[in-house]
Amino acid sequence: MKAATWNVNSIRARIDHLVDWLDRRQPDVLAIQETKVQDELFPVEALAAHGYSAAFWGERTYNGVALLSREPVTDVRTAYPLESNSDCRLLSASLGGLRIYSAYFPNGRNPLDPWFAIKLAWIDALGEMIFAEGGQPLVLMGDYNVAPEPVDVYDPEALQGKIHFTEEERAAVHRLLDRGLVDAFRLVNHEPGQYSWWDYRQGALRRGMGYRIDHIWVTPDLADRVVSAEIDAGERRKPQASDHAPVMVELKDV
Repeated sequence: MKAATWNVNSIRARIDHLVDWLDRRQPDVLAIQETKVQDELFPVEALAAHGYSAAFWGERTYNGVALLSREPVTDVRTAYPLESNSDCRLLSASLGGLRIYSAYFPNGRNPLDPWFAIKLAWIDALGEMIFAEGGQPLVLMGDYNVAPEPVDVYDPEALQGKIHFTEEERAAVHRLLDRGLVDAFRLVNHEPGQYSWWDYRQGALRRGMGYRIDHIWVTPDLADRVVSAEIDAGERRKPQASDHAPVMVELKDV
């Protein structure tokens, strides 16, 4: 199984990029974040023309998550990990004996903003939710808006205490890992300079100012099946691209 995640930053604005990438890379399942579209306007037909079915949950202008798959998923669920936050941020479904999640973690804005505490609470609540469901091996994919380790940012000293790389955020995602997840990307790809997001501002892409904040985490029973992992940074270099690049992991015998 080739499993991928991509924050497309508006699926209708990036539909040409998206279907071109699907045709070339042929993932079995793609988790999408920031679809930014109501369900009735989701481009189902355009994706079906390229061989992908879609499960989706969205809203106008902000947020929105989806799962695209070559084989239709079953048992689709949407949920609010944190009851006080009603954004469309979490969708899951069953595929090939696995529970697959597309998750869009809150941004947090900055450590002094009320949204920062909401972000931390949302991450903890997500852990409670997905492990309460139990049962199938799971794959948690999405835009976590957190770089877990110093190697995951371009300048850990300069970024210490900045959003996406605060000690509090990193501790929250490590608590999630400690519940029983493994960073599939880092199982097989240990190279530095592997980033999935570059801000549109400050010439961040040109200057190499990247963060690895898009992740694919799996339960330990899947860890030895991970055979490859990559970030398709070339997608970020295209005109009118999303500020995120796709991340893809291949699992054998799934």
